Amino acid sequence: MSQTAKRSQVAPGVAAGTCAPHILIIVQNLPVPLDRRVWLECQALVTRGYRVSVICPKGPGDPAFEHLDGVDIYKYAPAPEAEGLLGFAWEFAYSWVRTAALSMKVRRRGGRFDVMQACNPPDTFWLLALLWRAGGVRFVYDHHDLNPELFRSRFGEPQGVLKKLEYRALLWLERRSFRTADHVISTNESYKAKAIERGGRRTDEVTVVRSGPDTQQMRPIYPESPRRADTVNLVYVGIMGPQDGVDQVLHVMDELVHRRGRSNVTATLLGFGDCLEDLKAASRDLSLHDHVTFTGRVDRVQMAEYLSRGDIGVCPDLKTPLNDVSTMNKTMEYMAYALPAVAFDLEETLVSGADTVLYAPSGDIQAFADQVERLIDDPVLRARMGRAARERVSGVLDWRPQAEAYVAVYDALTGHRAPGPAVPATVVTPGADPQGRRYVDLQDAAEFDHYLIGRGAAPGTVTAAAIRRLTESAAPARASGAPLVSHEAH
Repeated sequence: MSQTAKRSQVAPGVAAGTCAPHILIIVQNLPVPLDRRVWLECQALVTRGYRVSVICPKGPGDPAFEHLDGVDIYKYAPAPEAEGLLGFAWEFAYSWVRTAALSMKVRRRGGRFDVMQACNPPDTFWLLALLWRAGGVRFVYDHHDLNPELFRSRFGEPQGVLKKLEYRALLWLERRSFRTADHVISTNESYKAKAIERGGRRTDEVTVVRSGPDTQQMRPIYPESPRRADTVNLVYVGIMGPQDGVDQVLHVMDELVHRRGRSNVTATLLGFGDCLEDLKAASRDLSLHDHVTFTGRVDRVQMAEYLSRGDIGVCPDLKTPLNDVSTMNKTMEYMAYALPAVAFDLEETLVSGADTVLYAPSGDIQAFADQVERLIDDPVLRARMGRAARERVSGVLDWRPQAEAYVAVYDALTGHRAPGPAVPATVVTPGADPQGRRYVDLQDAAEFDHYLIGRGAAPGTVTAAAIRRLTESAAPARASGAPLVSHEAH
C-alpha cells in the first residue's frame, strides 16, 4: 500500500469523509517508536480516529520520514552529545530550530494541525506553541521529567551565582510550559502536584496519565535460547545516564560475586546512554567482565527475550529529588514479564511495585545484595512474587485505562468523538505469533506455574517438587489477603 493510501485510511468508527483532527507530537529525548510512552499515545489517538504526526530525533539508521502504523514520523539528525552549559544550550537551540522547521513541513504536507503536544525535556517548546497559537493551534504539555529536580539531582543544591541563575532559568522555562499549555498531562500524582504548585494550574487542568505497559502485548514468552539452570541472571533495562544509578548494579554484583562467593550470578544490562562506556570500563576494573553483559540498544522483541528468561529485575535508581517522585518504567516492565525485582525505596517506586517488589534503603549496597540473595536462595518466592507482580501490573497499572484518560484530553480540546476503546483488545493465542514468539498461556495456572519456576530453563530442569511448593505456598497467601512478603532482609 502506498504512503498516501495509508495516510488516507480512516480509523474504525469514523465516518468516511470526516475531517479528523490532526495532532502534532514533539519529542526531543528519544526517537519514536523507541519511546514507548509516546508510541502508545500515538496508537491510542490513531485508534480513536485522529491523524497523528510526530517530530523527533533520528535513531541509528532511521530515515528522515516514515509512515508507521498510521503515524507520520518526521526525524532530524540529533545534535552532538552535549557537554557543559554551552553544550546543552547549543543542543536545545539546534533541536528547537530543526523541530520548528519540520513543524512547517508537517503543515505543508499533512495539512493544518489542531493541537501540538510537546514532551519534555527540554522545556523550550512552549515558544513554538505560542507561534502556532496565532493559527488556532492548541497546546498540550506532556510532562515527562522535572528538569529543576534533575538539575538538583546531578549538581546538588545550587550554590554560587551561576548555578543559581541556571536553576532559576529552569524553573522559569518550566513555568512558561505550564502556563502556556491549554492542558497539562502528568505521569503521576507527584508531577501533578508540581503543575499545581509551581505552574499555577487548577486541578481540572491537569490529567494524570501513567506510563503503564500494555500488558496484553507486553507479557512473558518462551525464550528462543534456554538459559542455564545453574545460573541466576539479574536484568536491568533502561537508559544509562548519570542519574540512573546503573553503577549500583555493578557494586551489587561485586558484592555478590567477589565477597559472597556467588560465582553463578550474572547480570545483563539492556540499554544505552551517556554512561555506557564508563560502565563497561568499571565492569572491567571490578573484574566482572565474565559476569556482566552489556547489550546496547534493544528492540521490543529482544527485550521480551531477555526479561522472559531473566530471574531478577534490578531497579538501581538512587533516592534523589528527581528519582524519588518519578515513575520508573523499568519497574512496571519487569512486572509485566512476571519478573521479581529489587529496588531502592523510592516514593513512586513503592506506589508502582507495592508489596510485589523487595526494597532496600537507597544506596545501601549490602541491603540490596541481601534482598537479591533472598530471591536467589528461594526460587518459589521468586515465582510467587513474579505472579503477584504480573497480577498487579495488569490489574492496576495497565496502559488501557490510561489511554482512555489520555484521549479524553484531546476529545475535550477538539470536540472530536469516536466510539470504541482507545486500545483494541489483543487476541493472544498460545503458540507462535507472526514474529515467532511463543507466549506463555497465563490463563493456564499449571503452565504459568511451570514457566515461573523455570523462566526459560531447558526442558526437564523444572522439578515437580518445585511446582508443588509454589502451588502450596501461594494458596494460603491468596486466601488470607495478607501482604505477599515482609521486606526486611533475611
